Amino acid sequence: MSDIRLQRMAKVLVHHSTTIKEGDRLAIQSSPLAAPLVREIAREAVRSGAFVETFVSLPGIREIVLKEGSDKQLDYIAPSMRHIIEEYETWINILSDENTRGMSGVDPARLAYAQKASRGLTKTYMQRSAEGSLRWNICMFPTSAYAQDANMSLSDFEEFVYKACKLNDEDPVASWQELSRQQERYVEWLKGKRTIHIQGQDTDLTLSIEGRSFINDDGKKNFPGGEFFTSPVEASANGYIRYSFPAAFNGRSVEDVRLRFENGVVVEATAAQGQDYLDQMLGLDDGARRLGEFAFGNNRDVDRCIKNILFDEKMGGTVHLALGNGFPEAGGQNTSALHWDMVCDLRSGSEIRVDGELFSKDGQFVF
Repeated sequence: MSDIRLQRMAKVLVHHSTTIKEGDRLAIQSSPLAAPLVREIAREAVRSGAFVETFVSLPGIREIVLKEGSDKQLDYIAPSMRHIIEEYETWINILSDENTRGMSGVDPARLAYAQKASRGLTKTYMQRSAEGSLRWNICMFPTSAYAQDANMSLSDFEEFVYKACKLNDEDPVASWQELSRQQERYVEWLKGKRTIHIQGQDTDLTLSIEGRSFINDDGKKNFPGGEFFTSPVEASANGYIRYSFPAAFNGRSVEDVRLRFENGVVVEATAAQGQDYLDQMLGLDDGARRLGEFAFGNNRDVDRCIKNILFDEKMGGTVHLALGNGFPEAGGQNTSALHWDMVCDLRSGSEIRVDGELFSKDGQFVF
């Protein structure tokens, strides 16, 4: 019998996150491990009149291509992926790895090369997302690999995931709507503001949000949701910041990242582990050294780092900033093949001021 929480998750993803309607084409991407969730999503989408297709990726194939493929093969974009991004109305990508370290043996230079190849498709994806013609969602099916990363048993990790997604609630859609209303109050207050100043341990950073809009993430494009984010003015970041949580991108992780900005550009970048990979990603293109996102984490059920950015960036009491591509719908103008979120823990000894007014202290909003 299917887990009731998977049934609830499917209902949230179909009716709240992607708002699937009759005639929509839905692409579901996953590994074989997520089959129980794929079936529930497909059932709910079919009942809504959608045309459902599944794209199941076998573990290890991407690693083979990256390690052994020619430059021409690394440049190749599968027609099915291009069709999803350019034509489909809805797309659900289910994270369901059986090995989160699968890319650890791949040369960072080859990862960077492959990332550049997707730049054009990434631009289309961002544009269609901004205009609403592609309604997408990234979610997770709990696996042993993610549980091990989080130093938890699989059953405890499942409970963590489902609680953070509000799937223990009888009506999770109503719960997400309530969080949406709470976050919208912050979004409204931030309208018209100009400067954000972040101070914390090994962190003192200012940036401009003048003319930019904050977006309320209430579980529509990421699941779980629980953040509100914008794209800062591209030449505005000055100061330094330390990311005490591990920062992963494309299956590779760096730890204890410290960045220093001058007029919006990273001029110094160090990592206690993964320096070579950090340098390769920063060298992807001209936009990789600028900020594409600034966000407040606001999901209080995410109370620990699990080494997965889908959850870590939502952690209550944190902020995250992404290097690379910005969000057109927020006013962002930075373009890059990179969008790398890194989380800064501000739950102790911190202040965030907006136009000089205290907005958050020790990870708690005071507004």
